[in-house]
Amino acid sequence: MLYNLYATRRDPPALSFAHTVLGRRDRSDPDLAAHLNGFIGFVMDRGRRPMTAMRYGVMRHIERVRHHLSVEVDDANGAALSAWALEVNAIVFTRDGAVRGPDGAILVDPVTGDPAPGAQIPYLADALRRKTATERDLAALGIHVPPSLPPIVSDMEVELRAASEVADRCLALFACALRAETLATSPPPMPPAEILARLPRAKPAMSPRERAFLHDEQPGDQDVIDHVWCYESLALLAWSLCLVPELPFPTSLCDVPGLAKAMLARQDVAIAREARLRPTEEILDALDRHYRIHWAVTEARVNGGAPAPDVEPGVVVERHRALNWLTRFEDAEWDEVDTPT
Repeated sequence: MLYNLYATRRDPPALSFAHTVLGRRDRSDPDLAAHLNGFIGFVMDRGRRPMTAMRYGVMRHIERVRHHLSVEVDDANGAALSAWALEVNAIVFTRDGAVRGPDGAILVDPVTGDPAPGAQIPYLADALRRKTATERDLAALGIHVPPSLPPIVSDMEVELRAASEVADRCLALFACALRAETLATSPPPMPPAEILARLPRAKPAMSPRERAFLHDEQPGDQDVIDHVWCYESLALLAWSLCLVPELPFPTSLCDVPGLAKAMLARQDVAIAREARLRPTEEILDALDRHYRIHWAVTEARVNGGAPAPDVEPGVVVERHRALNWLTRFEDAEWDEVDTPT
Protein backbone atom coordinates (compact mmCIF):
# COMPACT_ATOMS: atom_id res chain seq x y z
CA MET A 1 0.00 0.00 0.00
CA LEU A 2 1.18 3.55 -0.76
CA TYR A 3 1.73 5.94 2.15
CA ASN A 4 2.83 9.56 2.20
CA LEU A 5 4.46 10.32 5.55
CA TYR A 6 4.93 13.83 6.92
CA ALA A 7 7.39 13.81 9.82
CA THR A 8 8.25 16.79 12.01
CA ARG A 9 11.25 15.26 13.78
CA ARG A 10 14.60 16.68 12.62
CA ASP A 11 16.46 13.38 12.44
CA PRO A 12 14.10 10.46 11.72
CA PRO A 13 15.70 7.03 11.99
CA ALA A 14 15.80 4.78 8.96
CA LEU A 15 12.82 2.53 8.28
CA SER A 16 13.80 -0.87 9.67
CA PHE A 17 11.18 -2.96 7.87
CA ALA A 18 10.59 -3.98 4.27
CA HIS A 19 9.52 -1.04 2.14
CA THR A 20 10.03 0.64 -1.22
CA VAL A 21 10.88 4.35 -1.25
CA LEU A 22 9.18 6.16 -4.12
CA GLY A 23 10.24 9.63 -3.06
CA ARG A 24 11.94 11.43 -0.21
CA ARG A 25 12.68 15.08 0.48
CA ASP A 26 13.43 17.40 3.34
CA ARG A 27 13.65 21.15 3.81
CA SER A 28 16.72 21.37 1.62
CA ASP A 29 14.38 20.72 -1.32
CA PRO A 30 12.85 24.08 -2.36
CA ASP A 31 9.74 22.31 -3.67
CA LEU A 32 8.77 20.98 -0.25
CA ALA A 33 7.39 24.31 1.00
CA ALA A 34 5.07 24.66 -1.99
CA HIS A 35 3.94 21.05 -1.58
CA LEU A 36 3.14 21.61 2.11
CA ASN A 37 1.18 24.77 1.32
CA GLY A 38 -0.81 22.75 -1.18
CA PHE A 39 -1.39 20.07 1.44
CA ILE A 40 -2.78 22.66 3.85
CA GLY A 41 -5.05 23.88 1.08
CA PHE A 42 -6.27 20.30 0.61
CA VAL A 43 -7.00 19.92 4.33
CA MET A 44 -9.01 23.16 4.32
CA ASP A 45 -10.64 22.34 0.94
CA ARG A 46 -9.16 25.56 -0.46
CA GLY A 47 -10.75 27.62 2.29
CA ARG A 48 -14.22 26.13 2.01
CA ARG A 49 -13.97 24.23 5.29
CA PRO A 50 -14.30 26.21 8.54
CA MET A 51 -11.37 26.15 10.94
CA THR A 52 -11.75 23.63 13.75
CA ALA A 53 -9.39 22.59 16.53
CA MET A 54 -8.48 19.42 14.62
CA ARG A 55 -7.89 21.15 11.29
CA TYR A 56 -5.86 23.84 13.03
CA GLY A 57 -3.73 21.15 14.67
CA VAL A 58 -3.21 19.36 11.36
CA MET A 59 -2.30 22.65 9.70
CA ARG A 60 0.29 23.45 12.38
CA HIS A 61 1.71 19.95 12.06
CA ILE A 62 2.12 20.36 8.31
CA GLU A 63 3.89 23.70 8.84
CA ARG A 64 6.47 21.95 11.04
CA VAL A 65 7.12 19.04 8.63
CA ARG A 66 10.83 18.46 7.99
CA HIS A 67 10.68 15.19 6.02
CA HIS A 68 8.22 13.91 3.43
CA LEU A 69 8.47 10.27 2.40
CA SER A 70 6.42 8.39 -0.16
CA VAL A 71 6.72 4.66 0.46
CA GLU A 72 5.06 1.39 -0.42
CA VAL A 73 4.65 -0.99 2.53
CA ASP A 74 3.01 -4.41 2.63
CA ASP A 75 0.04 -4.83 4.95
CA ALA A 76 2.11 -7.29 7.00
CA ASN A 77 4.36 -4.39 8.05
CA GLY A 78 1.54 -2.00 8.89
CA ALA A 79 2.18 -2.15 12.63
CA ALA A 80 5.89 -1.41 12.14
CA LEU A 81 5.00 1.54 9.93
CA SER A 82 2.65 2.92 12.59
CA ALA A 83 5.35 2.59 15.25
CA TRP A 84 7.85 4.43 13.04
CA ALA A 85 5.33 7.17 12.28
CA LEU A 86 4.72 7.64 16.00
CA GLU A 87 8.47 7.82 16.69
CA VAL A 88 9.04 10.55 14.10
CA ASN A 89 5.75 12.36 14.77
CA ALA A 90 4.34 11.79 11.30
CA ILE A 91 0.85 12.19 9.96
CA VAL A 92 -0.02 9.88 7.09
CA PHE A 93 -1.80 10.53 3.80
CA THR A 94 -3.27 7.36 2.34
CA ARG A 95 -4.44 6.43 -1.13
CA ASP A 96 -8.10 6.96 -0.19
CA GLY A 97 -7.43 10.67 0.39
CA ALA A 98 -7.61 10.53 4.19
CA VAL A 99 -5.18 12.28 6.52
CA ARG A 100 -4.43 9.93 9.40
CA GLY A 101 -2.52 9.83 12.65
CA PRO A 102 0.27 7.30 13.24
CA ASP A 103 -2.32 4.85 14.59
CA GLY A 104 -4.35 5.04 11.39
CA ALA A 105 -7.21 7.05 12.91
CA ILE A 106 -8.65 9.57 10.44
CA LEU A 107 -7.81 13.18 11.28
CA VAL A 108 -9.29 14.68 8.11
CA ASP A 109 -11.91 12.67 6.22
CA PRO A 110 -11.55 13.06 2.43
CA VAL A 111 -15.28 13.83 2.01
CA THR A 112 -16.42 15.59 5.18
CA GLY A 113 -13.08 16.93 6.42
CA ASP A 114 -13.97 15.73 9.90
CA PRO A 115 -11.97 13.46 12.23
CA ALA A 116 -12.97 10.02 13.40
CA PRO A 117 -14.20 9.85 17.00
CA GLY A 118 -11.25 9.83 19.38
CA ALA A 119 -8.64 10.69 16.74
CA GLN A 120 -5.77 12.81 18.07
CA ILE A 121 -3.01 14.93 16.56
CA PRO A 122 0.38 13.29 17.24
CA TYR A 123 2.93 15.07 19.43
CA LEU A 124 6.36 13.98 20.60
CA ALA A 125 6.62 12.81 24.19
CA ASP A 126 8.84 15.61 25.52
CA ALA A 127 6.39 18.24 24.22
CA LEU A 128 3.51 16.52 26.03
CA ARG A 129 5.54 16.30 29.24
CA ARG A 130 6.45 20.00 29.03
CA LYS A 131 2.81 20.98 28.53
CA THR A 132 1.72 18.96 31.57
CA ALA A 133 4.45 20.42 33.77
CA THR A 134 3.65 23.99 32.72
CA GLU A 135 -0.07 23.55 33.34
CA ARG A 136 0.69 22.20 36.81
CA ASP A 137 3.07 25.03 37.68
CA LEU A 138 0.73 27.74 36.43
CA ALA A 139 -2.25 26.24 38.25
CA ALA A 140 -0.26 26.48 41.49
CA LEU A 141 0.04 30.22 40.81
CA GLY A 142 -3.66 30.61 40.10
CA ILE A 143 -3.32 30.67 36.30
CA HIS A 144 -5.63 28.09 34.75
CA VAL A 145 -5.47 27.32 31.04
CA PRO A 146 -7.59 24.81 29.12
CA PRO A 147 -6.02 21.39 28.54
CA SER A 148 -7.07 21.72 24.89
CA LEU A 149 -4.21 24.17 24.27
CA PRO A 150 -1.73 22.09 22.28
CA PRO A 151 1.91 21.40 23.13
CA ILE A 152 4.56 23.64 21.64
CA VAL A 153 7.37 22.45 19.38
CA SER A 154 9.46 19.55 20.71
CA ASP A 155 13.19 19.44 21.46
CA MET A 156 13.46 16.99 18.56
CA GLU A 157 11.67 19.30 16.12
CA VAL A 158 12.95 22.77 16.91
CA GLU A 159 15.79 24.46 15.08
CA LEU A 160 16.85 27.51 17.09
CA ARG A 161 18.30 30.61 15.51
CA ALA A 162 22.09 30.68 15.55
CA ALA A 163 23.60 32.39 18.58
CA SER A 164 25.32 34.99 16.39
CA GLU A 165 21.97 35.83 14.74
CA VAL A 166 20.35 36.23 18.16
CA ALA A 167 23.20 38.50 19.24
CA ASP A 168 22.71 40.71 16.18
CA ARG A 169 18.94 40.82 16.83
CA CYS A 170 19.69 41.98 20.39
CA LEU A 171 21.81 44.83 19.02
CA ALA A 172 19.08 45.89 16.58
CA LEU A 173 16.46 45.86 19.33
CA PHE A 174 18.75 47.78 21.69
CA ALA A 175 19.44 50.48 19.10
CA CYS A 176 15.73 51.01 18.38
CA ALA A 177 14.67 50.85 22.02
CA LEU A 178 17.38 53.37 22.92
CA ARG A 179 16.21 55.70 20.15
CA ALA A 180 12.57 55.34 21.29
CA GLU A 181 13.46 55.94 24.93
CA THR A 182 15.29 59.17 24.17
CA LEU A 183 12.48 60.31 21.89
CA ALA A 184 10.02 59.79 24.74
CA THR A 185 12.02 61.12 27.68
CA SER A 186 15.15 63.05 26.71
CA PRO A 187 14.70 65.87 24.24
CA PRO A 188 16.64 66.33 22.11
CA PRO A 189 16.68 62.59 21.29
CA MET A 190 19.90 60.72 20.63
CA PRO A 191 20.65 60.99 16.90
CA PRO A 192 20.66 57.77 14.89
CA ALA A 193 24.27 58.39 13.84
CA GLU A 194 25.38 58.44 17.46
CA ILE A 195 23.49 55.24 18.25
CA LEU A 196 24.98 53.43 15.26
CA ALA A 197 28.45 54.70 16.11
CA ARG A 198 28.11 52.91 19.46
CA LEU A 199 26.41 49.84 17.95
CA PRO A 200 27.72 49.46 14.38
CA ARG A 201 26.57 45.82 14.03
CA ALA A 202 22.99 46.89 14.75
CA LYS A 203 22.43 48.54 11.36
CA PRO A 204 22.74 45.48 9.06
CA ALA A 205 20.72 43.39 11.57
CA MET A 206 17.71 45.71 11.56
CA SER A 207 14.38 44.73 10.05
CA PRO A 208 12.81 47.06 7.46
CA ARG A 209 10.44 48.48 10.07
CA GLU A 210 13.27 49.07 12.54
CA ARG A 211 15.42 50.79 9.93
CA ALA A 212 12.54 53.09 8.98
CA PHE A 213 11.86 53.93 12.63
CA LEU A 214 15.47 54.68 13.49
CA HIS A 215 15.79 57.24 10.70
CA ASP A 216 12.33 58.78 11.06
CA GLU A 217 12.85 62.27 12.49
CA GLN A 218 9.28 62.45 13.83
CA PRO A 219 7.84 58.97 14.33
CA GLY A 220 4.30 58.63 15.59
CA ASP A 221 3.60 58.23 19.29
CA GLN A 222 2.49 54.61 18.91
CA ASP A 223 5.62 53.76 16.95
CA VAL A 224 7.73 55.19 19.77
CA ILE A 225 5.77 53.23 22.38
CA ASP A 226 6.07 50.01 20.38
CA HIS A 227 9.84 50.33 20.21
CA VAL A 228 10.21 51.20 23.88
CA TRP A 229 8.45 47.89 24.57
CA CYS A 230 11.23 46.20 22.59
CA TYR A 231 13.31 46.36 25.75
CA GLU A 232 11.20 43.40 26.91
CA SER A 233 11.97 41.38 23.77
CA LEU A 234 15.62 42.34 24.20
CA ALA A 235 15.58 41.16 27.83
CA LEU A 236 14.27 37.76 26.76
CA LEU A 237 16.87 37.33 24.01
CA ALA A 238 19.66 38.59 26.29
CA TRP A 239 18.60 35.92 28.79
CA SER A 240 18.67 33.30 26.02
CA LEU A 241 22.30 34.29 25.36
CA CYS A 242 23.21 34.19 29.07
CA LEU A 243 23.93 37.95 29.03
CA VAL A 244 21.56 38.25 32.01
CA PRO A 245 21.35 35.47 34.58
CA GLU A 246 17.62 35.11 35.18
CA LEU A 247 14.24 35.46 33.52
CA PRO A 248 11.87 36.58 36.27
CA PHE A 249 8.19 35.69 36.20
CA PRO A 250 6.47 38.35 34.03
CA THR A 251 5.01 40.45 36.83
CA SER A 252 7.00 43.64 36.17
CA LEU A 253 8.95 45.48 33.52
CA CYS A 254 12.56 44.52 32.91
CA ASP A 255 15.47 46.32 34.57
CA VAL A 256 16.27 48.68 31.69
CA PRO A 257 19.40 50.26 33.27
CA GLY A 258 20.77 46.82 34.14
CA LEU A 259 19.98 45.51 30.67
CA ALA A 260 21.65 48.49 29.01
CA LYS A 261 24.69 48.01 31.22
CA ALA A 262 24.91 44.34 30.22
CA MET A 263 24.69 45.28 26.55
CA LEU A 264 27.23 48.09 26.78
CA ALA A 265 29.68 46.13 28.92
CA ARG A 266 31.00 44.46 25.75
CA GLN A 267 31.81 45.74 22.30
CA ASP A 268 29.04 44.71 19.92
CA VAL A 269 31.54 42.58 18.00
CA ALA A 270 32.36 40.73 21.23
CA ILE A 271 28.65 40.11 21.92
CA ALA A 272 28.34 38.31 18.59
CA ARG A 273 31.66 36.50 18.89
CA GLU A 274 31.03 35.24 22.43
CA ALA A 275 27.33 34.49 22.01
CA ARG A 276 26.12 31.11 23.25
CA LEU A 277 22.56 29.97 23.68
CA ARG A 278 21.12 28.45 26.79
CA PRO A 279 20.15 24.77 26.59
CA THR A 280 17.25 24.15 24.24
CA GLU A 281 15.18 22.69 27.09
CA GLU A 282 15.34 25.97 29.03
CA ILE A 283 14.29 28.02 26.02
CA LEU A 284 11.37 25.70 25.24
CA ASP A 285 10.28 25.73 28.89
CA ALA A 286 10.14 29.52 28.67
CA LEU A 287 8.20 29.37 25.40
CA ASP A 288 5.66 26.91 26.77
CA ARG A 289 5.16 29.03 29.89
CA HIS A 290 4.70 32.32 28.06
CA TYR A 291 2.48 30.81 25.37
CA ARG A 292 0.05 29.60 28.04
CA ILE A 293 0.25 32.79 30.10
CA HIS A 294 -0.41 34.76 26.92
CA TRP A 295 -3.60 32.73 26.41
CA ALA A 296 -4.66 33.61 29.96
CA VAL A 297 -3.83 37.29 29.40
CA THR A 298 -5.90 37.35 26.19
CA GLU A 299 -8.80 35.54 27.86
CA ALA A 300 -8.76 38.05 30.73
CA ARG A 301 -8.69 41.00 28.32
CA VAL A 302 -11.59 39.68 26.25
CA ASN A 303 -13.79 38.42 29.07
CA GLY A 304 -12.63 40.54 32.00
CA GLY A 305 -10.72 39.64 35.12
CA ALA A 306 -7.03 39.03 35.68
CA PRO A 307 -5.06 35.93 34.65
CA ALA A 308 -3.01 36.01 37.87
CA PRO A 309 -1.92 38.58 40.45
CA ASP A 310 0.38 41.22 38.95
CA VAL A 311 1.06 39.56 35.58
CA GLU A 312 2.14 42.30 33.16
CA PRO A 313 0.43 41.62 29.80
CA GLY A 314 2.85 43.70 27.72
CA VAL A 315 5.85 41.81 29.06
CA VAL A 316 4.20 38.48 28.23
CA VAL A 317 3.41 39.52 24.67
CA GLU A 318 6.92 40.82 23.94
CA ARG A 319 8.58 37.74 25.42
CA HIS A 320 6.27 35.44 23.46
CA ARG A 321 7.15 37.29 20.27
CA ALA A 322 10.89 36.98 20.91
CA LEU A 323 10.57 33.29 21.75
CA ASN A 324 8.56 32.58 18.59
CA TRP A 325 11.25 34.29 16.54
CA LEU A 326 14.02 32.42 18.35
CA THR A 327 12.32 29.05 17.72
CA ARG A 328 11.46 29.91 14.09
CA PHE A 329 7.69 29.81 14.52
CA GLU A 330 6.25 29.78 10.97
CA ASP A 331 9.82 30.62 9.82
CA ALA A 332 8.84 34.29 10.14
CA GLU A 333 11.33 37.13 10.24
CA TRP A 334 11.13 39.76 12.94
CA ASP A 335 8.56 42.13 11.45
CA GLU A 336 6.19 39.26 10.63
CA VAL A 337 6.38 37.21 13.85
CA ASP A 338 2.93 36.19 15.07
CA THR A 339 1.91 35.10 18.57
CA PRO A 340 -1.38 33.21 18.23
CA THR A 341 -2.86 31.67 21.34
